[in-house]
Amino acid sequence: MDAITLRAHFDGQKICLDEPFEMEPNTELMITVLPKRSSDAEREAWFRLSQRGLAAAYGEDEVDYSLDQIKEPNPEYEGG
Repeated sequence: MDAITLRAHFDGQKICLDEPFEMEPNTELMITVLPKRSSDAEREAWFRLSQRGLAAAYGEDEVDYSLDQIKEPNPEYEGG
């Protein structure tokens, strides 16, 4: 069997798969313990910090460059 990643959680007593998945008995597993997800308050604080950083980098009078001002296009750029 090829390696596969499955989402799971610890319920306080055992590890539980988040979705059913059939395995043979004695199937070898490798467990990776992820850090606890940050709280909504912490996520909001990081978002506000990011907003302030972007606001400081790009002011209200920031020049908006048009595509015809590009001298050498990046052939690897996939944006629109």
